[in-house]
Amino acid sequence: MRQRLPEWFRQRVPRAGEDKGADALIKGLKLHTICESGHCPNVSQCFPGGAAFLILGNTCTRNCSFCAVDTGLPLPPDPDEPTNIVEAARSLKIDYVFITSVTRDDLTDGGAGHFAHTIELIHKELPGAGVEVLTPDFEGNPSAIKTVVQAGPEVMGHNMETVPRLYPQVRPMADYQRSLDVLNQSKIFNPSIVTKSGIMLGLGETRDEVISVMHDLRQVECDLLTLGQYLAPSLHNYPVKSFPTPQEFADYIPIGTQMGFKGVASAPLMRSSFKADELYRKAILGGV
Repeated sequence: MRQRLPEWFRQRVPRAGEDKGADALIKGLKLHTICESGHCPNVSQCFPGGAAFLILGNTCTRNCSFCAVDTGLPLPPDPDEPTNIVEAARSLKIDYVFITSVTRDDLTDGGAGHFAHTIELIHKELPGAGVEVLTPDFEGNPSAIKTVVQAGPEVMGHNMETVPRLYPQVRPMADYQRSLDVLNQSKIFNPSIVTKSGIMLGLGETRDEVISVMHDLRQVECDLLTLGQYLAPSLHNYPVKSFPTPQEFADYIPIGTQMGFKGVASAPLMRSSFKADELYRKAILGGV
């Protein structure tokens, strides 16, 4: 049976298509958002102006037990997708474009070239717009990571998601060290690039394990960190083990700051894409 959400977590959760104009635009351009595909609980607060685009289709080649995105054999990447994202961002007046993707282990470069083309096109066609990417691990392929980094996103993100002990149950096709290496190699290819990661709480991790992951992230010079509550998308997904209180989430902020993170956002409803522009501008640009 589904667990009842704690009082502090309850809010109205509309479907992503509630804004019919924006929904029609995105569907008309054959685009996907992680807001809808990932069942994000913050849709009512940030869609469509904070829409997080999901590129490379909406079918993933991995089988992470926490994720709502469909798994299976994906279609070939849509060559018009980068142009369509530019058009959508322009129409929706988005000046900070958040882009993530499904994992595409079926592609030689994991979709890195598609990421790069999208980043470069946004910067070309929307001068002044920021781009934040949240990438898969590209199976640890340094060339793929370099391709994305050299395209020049303002933020290069890759989520650790959970603690190493839980990877076999939560991310069975991923590897903890490989995920750390994505962030480490990003800094090697461009020492000045801003890197970002995220951790879900409520999967059965301990506080000490979370702090250990935070330490590991600082060892690879990760700049920004988000922590948010895990919510099981369905009864078939990995079950929620606990609901840390808002204060327990908040307690990680000074810990992360003391470790050297430039910005830490930690709250039950926090997600990688949620108010990503605010975290970047406050932590990196000094509130500009």
